[in-house]
Amino acid sequence: MGRDWARYWRAPDRGLEAMYAHFERHVYHRHSHETYSFGVTETGAQAFTCRGAAHTSAAGMVMAFNPEDPHDGHAADALGFTYRMVHIGPRLLSGALADATGRRAGLPLFASPVVDDPALAGALRALHAALLDDGATALRRDELLQATIAAIVRRAATATPHAPARPTRSRRVAGQARQVLHDRLTDDLTADDLAHAAGASRYAVYRAFRSEYGLSPSDYQRQLRLRTARDLIAAGTPISEAAAATGFADQAHLTRWFTRCFGLTPGAYRRATR
Repeated sequence: MGRDWARYWRAPDRGLEAMYAHFERHVYHRHSHETYSFGVTETGAQAFTCRGAAHTSAAGMVMAFNPEDPHDGHAADALGFTYRMVHIGPRLLSGALADATGRRAGLPLFASPVVDDPALAGALRALHAALLDDGATALRRDELLQATIAAIVRRAATATPHAPARPTRSRRVAGQARQVLHDRLTDDLTADDLAHAAGASRYAVYRAFRSEYGLSPSDYQRQLRLRTARDLIAAGTPISEAAAATGFADQAHLTRWFTRCFGLTPGAYRRATR
């Protein structure tokens, strides 16, 4: 990986993770996170596609991804980029917002995946540094987390979701295919299997799925397996067993895709969770 490096931290008791990395050669495969993901570019520039458009996050800029926002990423030039990323689970974020406002509210949405806001970048940088600092107290981390969530929602969120519209046929088809992928995680499913479950043609399923979730069914299936393997590894399951339990051919197969989508190897993630 040349001069690429990455550090990772994961809270053992709640949906909170942090990554600090420098990439020159690494290219992220298109993927998404079940969390809100907020990052700040320290040096260089990262280029990526998200929500049908190309974006660049240069030094000092903030990245804001909603849960399940498909995106990729790579260095914008040969010098690479260094960035800090914080992943916050929706439940943790909504709880922090409720504490701040004294009432329950809908989850925020971020319309732009790149925000040029020095004050917000500074807040994220302070939170991230505390999460990766073994000497930081739990109280200090909680205070910074609360303040950063309030700041990013106040300064960058653009909307809260309304009640979902009545599902269209396309959305129902995509949802039925998605449910099959969740229910039969390790099965070697075919396009015909999804079409039969959704009551539509193979092409209609593929088109509806891409439109609704931003990923092909096969990419979504692989992502589900990666997330499940990651949870198993965090719980102490040996990497080879996690690979076998989630439908990967072997440990090497899991390692290749884990690195492409998460930016670090399963072994490095296991060390971080310990």
